[in-house]
Amino acid sequence: MTPITDSHTHNPDAFGAIISVEPEAFDPKPGRIYSVGIHPWNSLDAPDERLDLLAALAAHPQVVAVGETGLDALRGAPLDQQIALFKRHIAIAQRVGKPVVAHMVRTAQPLVKAWREMRPSVPLIVHGMRGNANVARTLIDAGCYLSYGEHFNPEALLATSLDKILAETDDSPTPITDVIAKLARTLALTPDALARQLTLNNAIF
Repeated sequence: MTPITDSHTHNPDAFGAIISVEPEAFDPKPGRIYSVGIHPWNSLDAPDERLDLLAALAAHPQVVAVGETGLDALRGAPLDQQIALFKRHIAIAQRVGKPVVAHMVRTAQPLVKAWREMRPSVPLIVHGMRGNANVARTLIDAGCYLSYGEHFNPEALLATSLDKILAETDDSPTPITDVIAKLARTLALTPDALARQLTLNNAIF
């Protein structure tokens, strides 16, 4: 399998990347890998049938993570419903032994609280990390990996231990190599050095 360099993308044709899709959109292509989940923006449309489909797809060999799921204070169902849906994702991920990929907007504390209540043994990745250094420390203290794209808070990145950093393109057309180079400049590393560390970190998948 192609080594992972991009921990989260919505580009359906990406290689070396984890392609994030909703359950109904999962149509695996040879050589690609996926995460499958119900986005919190779609949390008003999460009947048991969708969760049953997600649970079945989570065991697929080309699915390496469950998500993106998570919590968004600005969009989607009321927060209590989003938390319940997030916990359902965690339970599915725990059952198949795969990481959880979380979207998080202004919800670091409830996200960490829900995670700790479930006490899973699988990793949690907060993707698209744009929060400040205090948010980063809160998430790292909870054991999270933080995935950074082209837009990020430099102080948060510097507050993140190297063994907890991932890199992503998300929905940006910017190549992952450019994202890694930008992160590396902030960290005072060479792009090659950071890429080697990311390869080690991506072993969680």
